[in-house]
Amino acid sequence: MARVCEICGKKSQKVIRYKKSRSKINPTATARQKPNLQFFKMADGRKVKACTKCIKTMTRKGL
Repeated sequence: MARVCEICGKKSQKVIRYKKSRSKINPTATARQKPNLQFFKMADGRKVKACTKCIKTMTRKGL
C-alpha cells in the first residue's frame, strides 16, 4: 500500500501509449500513471501519505 493515498484511496491507473507511424496511430504499449503522493501532517499530528489534490483540499478547509 505504498502508492495509495490514505485519504481518498487514489492509486495507479493503467493507460495506453499511442505510437504514430506513417499517418496511422497504433496502440502499442500500456503503462502505469502513478498519483502524486506527498507526506502530509494532519491536524491531529499524524503523518500520512496523501495525493496533492487531497492536501490542497485539506489546507483550504483548514483541517
